[in-house]
Amino acid sequence: MDYKHIFENNEAWIQEKLNLNPDYFKQLASGQQPEYLYIGCSDSRVTAEELMGAQPGEVFIHRNIANQIIPTDSNVNAVVQYAVEHLKVKHIIVCGHYECGGVKAALNPSDMGQLNNWLQTLRDVYRLHRQELDAIIDPQERFNKLVELNVREQCLNLIKLDHVQKSWYKTGYPKVHGWVFDVHSGRILDLGLNMEKEFLAIRSIYDLKPIH
Repeated sequence: MDYKHIFENNEAWIQEKLNLNPDYFKQLASGQQPEYLYIGCSDSRVTAEELMGAQPGEVFIHRNIANQIIPTDSNVNAVVQYAVEHLKVKHIIVCGHYECGGVKAALNPSDMGQLNNWLQTLRDVYRLHRQELDAIIDPQERFNKLVELNVREQCLNLIKLDHVQKSWYKTGYPKVHGWVFDVHSGRILDLGLNMEKEFLAIRSIYDLKPIH
């Protein structure tokens, strides 16, 4: 896309919104009350609002390479805290996607410079599930399975965070969901994870509230 064309598109978008609702930007500037936090991959093919059919103000979004939730990452921690404590989101979605370059890199180890530290967490997912993954003969199926397992592990990392646990005990929210976007079909696939049940299995290790 030509750089100058971006601004032409922006002007056309503004006019389209104003034609539908003259107060559109006045309402947009009044604040946000999203019910969803979406944590996805930075991949340019996976645009959260578009694939969800969401409008501006409906989804709070954080994206990084391979949709990682790393406990020591101040960025993702700040996003989760703000979404849970201030925006009071009801749902957090961790969304991976097939054909993810980060996941592919984890399957094919090599020196990637600055990316090495970031991909280590993803390679840990491979290590944790290596027996299951190495038993899959077809390379594409193995690739897809690691995408799905990565989403599950990042959902587990999410429920270990104090911001999420504190909100659970106070309100029962947010609900945590694991999705995969199929770039071949355009469909969102809900992995059907039950994170409340998953948490019970690891609660004695990761619970931040003392069990009486």
